[in-house]
Amino acid sequence: MLVCHPSNPHTACIYWAAPVMAWASVNGISLYYQAHGAGQALVFAHGAGGNHQSWWQQVPYFARRYRTLVFDHRAFGRTKDDKEGTGRRAFADDLRELLDLLGIERTAIVAQSMGGRTAVGFALRNPKRVSALIFAGTTGGAVNDGVREAQAAHRDTPLGRRSLARRAYAPRLRDERPDLAYLYRLINANNPPRPKDFLAPIPGYTGSSSERLEALGVPILFLVGEEDAITPAPIIKVAHKTVPSSEFDTISGAGHSAYFEKADVWNKRVARFLEEAGWAGEDTLPAKAPRSQSPLRRLQRWSGR
Repeated sequence: MLVCHPSNPHTACIYWAAPVMAWASVNGISLYYQAHGAGQALVFAHGAGGNHQSWWQQVPYFARRYRTLVFDHRAFGRTKDDKEGTGRRAFADDLRELLDLLGIERTAIVAQSMGGRTAVGFALRNPKRVSALIFAGTTGGAVNDGVREAQAAHRDTPLGRRSLARRAYAPRLRDERPDLAYLYRLINANNPPRPKDFLAPIPGYTGSSSERLEALGVPILFLVGEEDAITPAPIIKVAHKTVPSSEFDTISGAGHSAYFEKADVWNKRVARFLEEAGWAGEDTLPAKAPRSQSPLRRLQRWSGR
């Protein structure tokens, strides 16, 4: 649709893409997705604790400049897995078929935790279709013996033995922002049950994506919360070093879900990286933007409810 800018005498009107909230028939499943904004594509791939709703603080920020896509991985949110239970093995191809359907040739990908599997799989199989990668709270498979040893040692600590749910965000969030902590759990509760081994490591696998990620030749950022108790910052820093051209940064005062806990800081860091990577779009937000809504109402709206 056209949105007019009365304050801009040089550009009377701009194109503002109406939000799309739909199911796409891809790779043998019906995959739920949303598309907001216009411009160069930017995909957000959620982690195991979330779904498309997790990005409620990112969509309004990035849709100003990008065609922003969020979706539910198969077996998460509104997307069901196939009868065979293919699960995570199909993540990358699900994304490829979604982008094909939407006519998106190239995109930047932001991957949170489990979403790193999607981003890496897609990028390595479709190298010419990726402009930049942001690995948030994930190694992106860029591991070596040092990373594996550090991961094993962490799992053997009292903190590392806690459930993933208890380590999903920094403990301070419950006291400082109990509303956000509650909303995180509410979003997670919208996911259907899955097999306990859904994300279990492949037995005996010792491979690494490091060399292939480096060979992509695209900007890569490893971003992690300083208090991440699932993928600790020191481990992510070692993973970053295995991809020499990549960048590394931390979000102060945040845990594993830094994008959720410290969204303002996280968003600005990702936006700066994308701009420096040459993947920056023009601000297309209407001059008179709609009045701000409450977090819950915004979440309901983007969920199609």
